[in-house]
Amino acid sequence: MSRLPRAPRECGSWIWEFDPKEPDGLAPGLAAVGRMAEVLAEFELLEPSRLAYSWMVPGRGGISVWTELALFVRLDDPELVELVGMSRPAAFPTARADFVRVLGSGWWSDAAGQKHREPGLVELSFMTAPVGLSVELSVYHDVWAWYDFTGHPHPEVHAQNAPRLAAALEKLDQVLGVSAFPGEPTYFGRADGYGIHTPEPYEDGLGPDVTDKL
Repeated sequence: MSRLPRAPRECGSWIWEFDPKEPDGLAPGLAAVGRMAEVLAEFELLEPSRLAYSWMVPGRGGISVWTELALFVRLDDPELVELVGMSRPAAFPTARADFVRVLGSGWWSDAAGQKHREPGLVELSFMTAPVGLSVELSVYHDVWAWYDFTGHPHPEVHAQNAPRLAAALEKLDQVLGVSAFPGEPTYFGRADGYGIHTPEPYEDGLGPDVTDKL
């Protein structure tokens, strides 16, 4: 059971862009997130368990159909591309996977250093359109930020978690050979370097209270 409040939009995200050779980005996308998942597992941020993907029909667009697939092979295993194809909706024989999300759980630490398992601690996603490959890592919880969602500073929680995320992001840049750039800011925060941006405090020392949108 989840222990952390989760924002409906990301608190921060990072994007890596590549130029795949294949016309369909599914195989190179899975290869990229497979390499990334190894790094994230090293930092106990993501243990992939499921793949979720939407479908689109060329010339028509999205068909509002999602499929989830339990992961019994590595993300970069060529068999996974075949398994995705085998799960194509029967009513749409020309459909192809469009937007892919890697789902799983990771570990965060509370102020006392006690570790807790959390589903969706970080998420990986990518588009398969043949216009260049971009892979995104997103976070949805306040444990990475200086302020919690109510606007109160929680430096102990920040110190237990933020450095690990920063180290993982830095290593991802090295492993992928491409530097990430920040994703779009949301009501709940934005990426700043290898961490979450800390806004200037109000006169009372508190930060933004975003609980009205949770």
